[in-house]
Amino acid sequence: MPSRQHRITRGDDYRRTVRTGRRVGGAYCITHAVLRSPGDPARFGFIVSKAVGGAVTRNLVRRRMKTIVERRLHDGFSGIDVVFRALPASATASYAELEGELGKALDRVQRATGPTGDPV
Repeated sequence: MPSRQHRITRGDDYRRTVRTGRRVGGAYCITHAVLRSPGDPARFGFIVSKAVGGAVTRNLVRRRMKTIVERRLHDGFSGIDVVFRALPASATASYAELEGELGKALDRVQRATGPTGDPV
């Protein structure tokens, strides 16, 4: 699980990221991202509604997403707030499929920023 400094915990931060952030769609989740200062740690939030499935299924999807995010953090991902909103199809996706889609979404978000963290 990502440490507290890498999690979005306040409702205001979730709302700001979802409403004003860059949106990247996919088959398993919608990714919203907002730039922060380049030196700030990346922060992640997860929205997994009941439409995805029961509690066991929702928690499985959330745990998989957190593991994928933790791997990206070890690779040096920083300076961005990201919120993933899981879609119902994520319940039947394998770990590899989910990892591939989240990886593509994070790559697109990261490409949208220059090396200094400024929008391109």
